[in-house]
Amino acid sequence: MKRKSIILLLVLTLVFTLLAGCAQDAKPTDPVQTGDNKGRVALILGVGGLGDQGFNDLSYAGAQRAKDELGVDFIYAEPAQVSEIEMIMRDMCSSGENQVIIAVGFDSIDAMTKIAQEYPEQQFAIVDATIEQPNVASYVSKEHEGSFLVGMLAGYMAQDDSYGFRKNAVGFIGALETPFFHRFSKAYEAGVYYVNPDATVEIGWVSGNNPFGDTTTAKEIALSQYNKGVGVIYHAAGGSGLGLFQAAKEADLYAIGCNSNQNIIDPEHIAASMLKRADTATFNIIKAAVIDENLPVGEEIELGLAASGIDYTLEGSAVPFSDEVLAKIEEAKAAISSGTLEAPVSQEELDAFKAAH
Repeated sequence: MKRKSIILLLVLTLVFTLLAGCAQDAKPTDPVQTGDNKGRVALILGVGGLGDQGFNDLSYAGAQRAKDELGVDFIYAEPAQVSEIEMIMRDMCSSGENQVIIAVGFDSIDAMTKIAQEYPEQQFAIVDATIEQPNVASYVSKEHEGSFLVGMLAGYMAQDDSYGFRKNAVGFIGALETPFFHRFSKAYEAGVYYVNPDATVEIGWVSGNNPFGDTTTAKEIALSQYNKGVGVIYHAAGGSGLGLFQAAKEADLYAIGCNSNQNIIDPEHIAASMLKRADTATFNIIKAAVIDENLPVGEEIELGLAASGIDYTLEGSAVPFSDEVLAKIEEAKAAISSGTLEAPVSQEELDAFKAAH
């Protein structure tokens, strides 16, 4: 009996030790400080943390820029799982030292919706999501504007024999078939149609239990599209997009990245990347909250091409484009920025776009 009690005590001790370790790991870092402290903010990254070559790295870069240019200190946290975010956010609120608490992406929606109600005097901001609370500023991207531009690139590639694939067949892979991801797919289709009305666009959805991290399914979809004659595929599927890049290399065909500059992953096969500038959003939030003291809480702020919140890049890619093609892309970019050209976000808008052009 005594031996069983000792074993039970050891097991309980181990469990509490592990729990304490998890709690410790979930805590925010010490402040990243500057010599000219004008305030402090807190940043909660999405699950996966730094090194994702995407939203987390970009958001951290925006906070670092605010430190360097504005003299604003920041703390940050890298939750290992969604369930940690609420505890992290509550710790950040209870300190009373953060002029705004910024969270990145879908992962933080539930936690921020709850915590913002518990701390009505605390200012919050969320990047790439919307929360309707009077003390939360929501910064969202006009991802359809950038998707239209890379659609143009794909459309031009499908007209050019030098890329070595069958003409007029391009593809798209999205994480989930929802209105949000239709903003990517429909605008991409419109961009393809704008320069190449004869092109067909194959559409695939990762779906399932892990739509943002299922590289296997994304690769299978991509290979299926390539086997149908598609030559270039654009993804909006988070980490699943790595499966597309594997397929592009295997098939010796082309892909287009999303959110950050993914060209460097495989310069020979990734032709371009659509950029969602989470760094710009994070910097703008910090400036508004700390320097301007006018964070637009209770509002949704859209960042598109005109506000440098969206863009595309060829940097790091070895896939060539003619000066004539790039001039046409820049012309369309200017037209979208000025409002004279609108990228569709739904099937109805896409149909109307095709009828008008």
